[in-house]
Amino acid sequence: PAPAAGFDCGGLVAHVYQDACGISLPRTSRQMSHRGRLVSRKDLTAGDLVFFNTSRRSYSHVGIYIGRGRFVHAPSTGSLVRVERMTNQYWAARYDGARRVLRER
Repeated sequence: PAPAAGFDCGGLVAHVYQDACGISLPRTSRQMSHRGRLVSRKDLTAGDLVFFNTSRRSYSHVGIYIGRGRFVHAPSTGSLVRVERMTNQYWAARYDGARRVLRER
């Protein structure tokens, strides 16, 4: 979707990766969870995809790690894009893992 139409989490991530990196990602967070390579929480770097279980389904939410323990995401379609802390109790309890889609620098 176009930015003016609003994004859900997967739409935001797919748009950012396509626009900023020329990388085409699948549409849903679950499909994205199969791309790239696994990354441990301690090894996260900016641009890594971070996944959460927000609807009693693994990998039901995705955001982009931006460094210093934070990630950016679209909480729901039409809501404002937000920056959150990975250590926030809500997100920490629902963390499913991370994937690195961008090549190592």
